[in-house]
Amino acid sequence: MSGYEFDDATAEEIEAESATYGPIAHATRRLADLSIRTQVSSEAAARAHEHLEAAIALLETDLADGPYGLKHSSLGITRAWGNAVVGLRNPIAPPLNIVHGDGMVWSDFALTAAYEGPPSLVHGGVSALILDQLLGEAASAAGKPGMTGTLTLRYRRATPLGALRAEARVDRAEGIKTYVVGHIADAEGVCVEAEGVFILPRWARGEETPERFE
Repeated sequence: MSGYEFDDATAEEIEAESATYGPIAHATRRLADLSIRTQVSSEAAARAHEHLEAAIALLETDLADGPYGLKHSSLGITRAWGNAVVGLRNPIAPPLNIVHGDGMVWSDFALTAAYEGPPSLVHGGVSALILDQLLGEAASAAGKPGMTGTLTLRYRRATPLGALRAEARVDRAEGIKTYVVGHIADAEGVCVEAEGVFILPRWARGEETPERFE
């Protein structure tokens, strides 16, 4: 499986990468929200566009050949920094800070205007994206990592933009399949429920050799 990389990055190098590129992603998240909600004049918008084009020209002078992938350092530090839900370097990601403990995983986070579907509400596909990530993290935290086989959602009521909490836990495991349940809630209660089946991939069962070990 491509995209997995092992390196010898030191703690200092990892921190330097975070400090260098994390702020760009954070600023771009803010920009997405501002792009939707700004009401500045056409002249101010044109000046902002010029600055953005200058930033793009600067950033594209040196690019990696492909996506960020998943990097594992020899220190045991994993960087999924391109991930669409938790990626430190991905401005699409909220990003979620996922906490492990007491047999479950959870995250408190906020979704801005960039994640809107129906007016003032979270897009249903965004809820699915977040729950897919969280349920997968719960499976891995329980020692049952796997790839998403199925993901079933029940939208119990509208999910508002703003402060939210997501939780997930392993329900049961049957051979190579792990069944995980979770939900997203606001201050009023559960908005979306999910059940996912995560399947241990063939290479992890010793049936295939991923590209990273070849």
